Amino acid sequence: MRERNVDERPVAESGGGVSARPMLAKDREGYIGRHALWSEAQYAAAGQMRRVVDELGIEMVRFSFVDQHGVLRGKTITRGGIAASMRSGVTAPSSLLLKDTSGQSVYSVFSADTGVGVDGFSGAGDIVLVPDPATFRVLPWASKTGWILCDVHFPDGSPVPLCTRSILRNELTALASRGYGLTVGAELEFHVYRADDADLTDAHLGAPGRPGAARVTGPTTRGSQLLYEEGLDRMQPLVDALYRGLTLLDLPLRSIELEFGPSQFELTMEAGPAREIADAIVLCRSAVRRIAASLGYHATFMSRPQGTEGASTGWHLHQSLTDTANTNVFMPETPGASMSLTGASYLAGVLEHAPAAAAFTTPTVNGYKRYQPNSLAPDRIAWGIDNKGAMVRAVGGYGDPATRLENRSGEPAANPYLYIASQLISGMDGIDRGLIPPAPTDDPYNAVARALPSSLGEAVDALVADAAFRSALGDVVVDWFATIKRAEFARYLRHVSDWEQREYFDIF
Repeated sequence: MRERNVDERPVAESGGGVSARPMLAKDREGYIGRHALWSEAQYAAAGQMRRVVDELGIEMVRFSFVDQHGVLRGKTITRGGIAASMRSGVTAPSSLLLKDTSGQSVYSVFSADTGVGVDGFSGAGDIVLVPDPATFRVLPWASKTGWILCDVHFPDGSPVPLCTRSILRNELTALASRGYGLTVGAELEFHVYRADDADLTDAHLGAPGRPGAARVTGPTTRGSQLLYEEGLDRMQPLVDALYRGLTLLDLPLRSIELEFGPSQFELTMEAGPAREIADAIVLCRSAVRRIAASLGYHATFMSRPQGTEGASTGWHLHQSLTDTANTNVFMPETPGASMSLTGASYLAGVLEHAPAAAAFTTPTVNGYKRYQPNSLAPDRIAWGIDNKGAMVRAVGGYGDPATRLENRSGEPAANPYLYIASQLISGMDGIDRGLIPPAPTDDPYNAVARALPSSLGEAVDALVADAAFRSALGDVVVDWFATIKRAEFARYLRHVSDWEQREYFDIF
């Protein structure tokens, strides 16, 4: 066999080489190579990344993974360590996967048996962040800094079953084995405030289980004027910065909009393959927060900050299945129909499992305060044809290749991998069982239908009891997620709120 250049591509990749691995032999001898954790396409992407790092003079790369809450965590590796990290990954404490949103460990992380049901977590030992070279980006807000998304493995090379990116990938692999693909589109609402306290004080300091005081902020828009052009004009420096930053990151940005509530905005993304859009959402949320901060603003994807009683933010997830010919199988073949039989069964599954899926679509205590009548957020489990008050909105119809379902129940803080996986699990169970949805409603806030869960605790109880989720995810994953969220909810219930103080302190 002829000798090849280390940067050659295979013929399938418009090259002439026999392998896509553009790395020297010594660069293939690390942890990733020993355990065969990369595909040929990933080796090709690693070669491209190496050239970008050299040509742009990248000095640091952030190796990040997405935790159970959808939060990015990881380490920043300096230039001298990038090559080794690409060969062997980056280690991090396994206890990161066993914490609630305050950073409090829910499991006995220093015990021989942590109670999570998976070996490899005792003593808060290391996990390995395995970079996916295809996700490499150069960050527009940080000088000479790159970013790469990682999957999570144990030191022996086996995948960590609690890696949420892997959870979605497993569901999509199972879907592909049945001849389907999942296309999703995202509408992400968020708030942007004027940051009035630029400096940290002692009041902001927290501890596990006891977060510090929130930022002091002020409004940026007046509200009550949906899509008001002049209102968006007044935030033009931010709009320009968001456009530039998100575009430089190659994110599928479609629109930037002024929403109804004070200080409320929305980003929409072009539809695409589920895994790619999930990755894009992770980076998009981080980018929005960092870009806003650079201009003196505080952006938050918390669903219902104080003072937003009439305009909570949501994450509307559009979804449809495609076949091996990339044809939308939700598109009906009969004039007048809103959905194919396959699409109808998928819809019925989404409705059937909505209480359990809520633990993933709305994974925070705060998100359940969004489920209010006549609020552009759903309050019950119903669907409608192009009705934005229903939990699920059916869009399209006969002859429309963009026919899809839009779940409007999710909150923008949700872990995108778990949110999307929850829809796939629910919908495919509907298809497997041939479920038939109820009639659509044209009065969603008065429909005779089950209410959405009223609290995170209620949603987690539904998840624990749902056989379809246990079958798809396994007992370990369901019980792990439920344990963490129950601990978070219990901590909330123990907190004495300002409402209680105002309501009872004087009269009793």
